[in-house]
Amino acid sequence: MSAKNETLSRVLTVALGLCIVCSVVVSTAAVALKPQQAANKARDLKRNILMAGGLYNPELSVEEQFASIQTRIVDLDTGVFLDEVDPSTFDQRKAAKDPASSKALSGDEDPAKILRRENRATVYLVNDESGALDRIILPIHGYGLWSTLYGFVALESDANTIVGLGFYEHGETPGLGGEVDNPNWKAKWPGKLAYKDGEVAISVLKGAVNPASSDASWQVDGLSGATLTTKGVHNLVQYWLGDDGFAPLLGNIRGGNA
Repeated sequence: MSAKNETLSRVLTVALGLCIVCSVVVSTAAVALKPQQAANKARDLKRNILMAGGLYNPELSVEEQFASIQTRIVDLDTGVFLDEVDPSTFDQRKAAKDPASSKALSGDEDPAKILRRENRATVYLVNDESGALDRIILPIHGYGLWSTLYGFVALESDANTIVGLGFYEHGETPGLGGEVDNPNWKAKWPGKLAYKDGEVAISVLKGAVNPASSDASWQVDGLSGATLTTKGVHNLVQYWLGDDGFAPLLGNIRGGNA
């Protein structure tokens, strides 16, 4: 073997060895870090639930604050809580993809463009010091311009007055649709009303709300320069507060039957 071929062979052997070592290191690190990554993801989800409900205090641990929240599974068609389903093992996203635990949507029945709606959902209840219901935090999702937005909307115990809204996952354009994360925009939601005369009335406008309008209590400013994201948020909020979403549950709560 010539010196040139021998040198090339050594280089290839060293390169292959490095690739194998690096692969083993990366794989080992991924496996070792997976539990921590899962814990961080769960903690971040809890933090977003607390933020939507106006309960988050950055000076306290997320776990300490979340301990006061009751997690329940609800049948979306009947609005009845399912005590036999363990919230700690229920995966709502997985359920939405399984034909056995969801239903297909199309056309006008799918304004949020979610394609399938799960039969069951996870909801979060907050009680006051006397044990009475204080807030209801509901998961919501739907398509914007580029992505599916996942978040939460929180209501007061009247199941009508909005406490807050926020998204924890999306791929909307930074500076435009990404402004759903802007604290100034999220601050426009508290105090708005979800229903009027028994129907979903909350609306995200293309422009700004006219404070003098008789409908101002049911309207939120749209996102400047992000018409499609604004429309997506409007559609997903209306859908999940509607009859195919959480309206049956909220009706039961208002009627004292939950």
